[in-house]
Amino acid sequence: MILGHRLSEWCGHGPILEEDIALTNIALDLVGQATTLLQHAGKLEGKGRSEDDLAYLRVDREYKNALLVEQPNGDFGHTLMRQFLFDAYRLPLFEGLCSSSDAHLAAIASKSLKETRYHLRHSSEWVIRLGDGTEESHKRIQRALDVLWRYAAELVETDEVQVAAEGEGIAPSMEMVQQQWHAQVHRVLQEAGISIPTNNWVQSGGRKGKHSEHLGYILAEMQYVQRAYPNMEW
Repeated sequence: MILGHRLSEWCGHGPILEEDIALTNIALDLVGQATTLLQHAGKLEGKGRSEDDLAYLRVDREYKNALLVEQPNGDFGHTLMRQFLFDAYRLPLFEGLCSSSDAHLAAIASKSLKETRYHLRHSSEWVIRLGDGTEESHKRIQRALDVLWRYAAELVETDEVQVAAEGEGIAPSMEMVQQQWHAQVHRVLQEAGISIPTNNWVQSGGRKGKHSEHLGYILAEMQYVQRAYPNMEW
């Protein structure tokens, strides 16, 4: 949901018309996937909260998204690198969730796979095109990776929630997701001629509710209408 909102900020500002439309459609796909997941989460919670309640009436510390997706858009290359790192993680995750012991979650993942495969193909192709393009495009996409790489490892971190979900057959093995993520990322970056940063500094905490300053600004904009007009339905 947070990445969907970030991408929606490109609407009307894309570098070319086709990419303006593509980024907006990907944003809609992500928000749609988030909607079905939040609907299911609300039912499992059993407190009568709807997907709108979970999306628009939580404070920042109650959000558990990875720090990567809340980072600013930057230029077009920066946005596509952020998207690629997330897409490369989301595809093996959803493929694994198709076998989840939670039948409803498995159905959501299965339905989302076609969109997710397109998202990864789109972002991969652009990373390669920019990395193997002009001197300026290569410099910018390399700089984007240098900035975003510190947040990428959080995507495939394992914590107590993941371990419990794996144990009950709800979630796939994060080791498997991590291996496939690494393989995809290294393959595309190698083809693009982009160097992976050598420093091992990792910034995480988003999934425990510890966010960057950027999330507060996102929520202020995203939640404004619902908080201004309580109980509004779309």
